[in-house]
Amino acid sequence: MTKEVHYSDYLQLEKILDAQQPESELQGAPAHDEMLFIIIHQAYELWFKQILFEIDSIAGIMNQQEINDNSPDLQTIVHRLGRVATILKVAVHQIDILETMTPMDFLDFRDFLRPASGFQSWQFKVAEAKLGLRFPERYGQEYYISQLRPAQVALIRETEQQPSLLDLVNEWLERMPFFDEPAFWVSYTPSFPVSGSKHPFWSDYSAIYASSLVQGEKGNLELFENHFFESSATPGRRLSARACRAALFIMLYRGYPLLQAPFQLLNNLLEIDEQLSTWRYRHVNMVTRMIGLRTGTGGSSGRDYLKGALDKHYIFREIAALSSYLIERRRLPMLSHELEERLGFKHP
Repeated sequence: MTKEVHYSDYLQLEKILDAQQPESELQGAPAHDEMLFIIIHQAYELWFKQILFEIDSIAGIMNQQEINDNSPDLQTIVHRLGRVATILKVAVHQIDILETMTPMDFLDFRDFLRPASGFQSWQFKVAEAKLGLRFPERYGQEYYISQLRPAQVALIRETEQQPSLLDLVNEWLERMPFFDEPAFWVSYTPSFPVSGSKHPFWSDYSAIYASSLVQGEKGNLELFENHFFESSATPGRRLSARACRAALFIMLYRGYPLLQAPFQLLNNLLEIDEQLSTWRYRHVNMVTRMIGLRTGTGGSSGRDYLKGALDKHYIFREIAALSSYLIERRRLPMLSHELEERLGFKHP
């Protein structure tokens, strides 16, 4: 017989609802808005826990030797990435609630918090690392873990040594078979003379892209060649040239059934970056509104630190940059019949 479960016991509400202890009350100077402040940040940490749970599940799927793009696996990845993006939207909107607290309301209890700070959220730092933010790319490297406990620092360091979601996406894109199978291109007719060792499709695309650039964009052509055809590793590069070609191909031909889920995957990564950026932007404005130019409770430079992180912490910037290399649909090279059948789910 299945045991009966009570709502309160299932959610362990006794623990949760007893987990708020305002410091202002302990100090004998109760501040009404401290309860709101605590609950908002506890909610953030619960959402960060869920984000970590989703990222780990996605990484588990992407770590497989092969992901069938016509299987439930890819749809599961897309779905869970979408969930992460939606959670981050909720995190942004929680700032609306926090901003019902005025600067004077915050001052009623702010000094009681020192040196506690959101800067000490180890879950958020782990989430950034799991997504793909590496130590050299962090703003404020000298103190980003300085206020954490040893076990938390060790966890972050360990996470930074493991393949991130961005690394796994790079490997997944590199496995795209479209340009490795000559059988997919039997009926392809180049529109331009083949350039060097490029695949005929990419030779055509390069010529069309070059002709699409206006006078002020001519410098893009060198960037295009380096981005998609440079064989040597570029310092700081996260996506290989091969992976970038696959990602661009997905964006260009996303209307084909087989490419719809891969496109949604890439688009969800961009949405996650955008929501993280929006969260940081809202946080900068909120901190400016609440404490102006004062130092954060944890000793950081407050607004200036948050502004620096906002400008630097873009994880999927190389995927976002692919928009610079798109051309109009009407000018896209016509795919071969063999590849069209493969992309249209008509293959056996």
